[in-house]
Amino acid sequence: MNHSKPHWSFWLIAILGILWNLMGSVNFVMQMNAETLSNYPEAAQSLINSRPLWATVAFAIAVLIGLFGAVFLVLKKTICLCLFKISLIAIVVTNIHTLNVEASAEIWMGSFMSLIVALFFIFYSKMAHNKHWFD
Repeated sequence: MNHSKPHWSFWLIAILGILWNLMGSVNFVMQMNAETLSNYPEAAQSLINSRPLWATVAFAIAVLIGLFGAVFLVLKKTICLCLFKISLIAIVVTNIHTLNVEASAEIWMGSFMSLIVALFFIFYSKMAHNKHWFD
């Protein structure tokens, strides 16, 4: 296969993917700390405290697998596409709980944004693969 050199924007987007998923991973860890969680807005605390184990596990999978996907995107490995798809599925599972609780507009926007970003990275990875930017 003939590999071509990625456009400079590939590196920017891939690094932004790492930062986005790193922030999600840090957010997950912070939510697991009761002292840190006490500083969250009341609506967020209510959502997090009512979240069942399956939704918490899905959240962990979403952010950690998304982070691995972004790292593999930087490394130009095709497996990033599979990892981003797993992350998207985990985001959807996490949001099943969010849909079933009364949440603020800010929480809804965060959930929606996570879905959009995950879909973007799947699309972008497919595009990079089709342009033969992966090793």
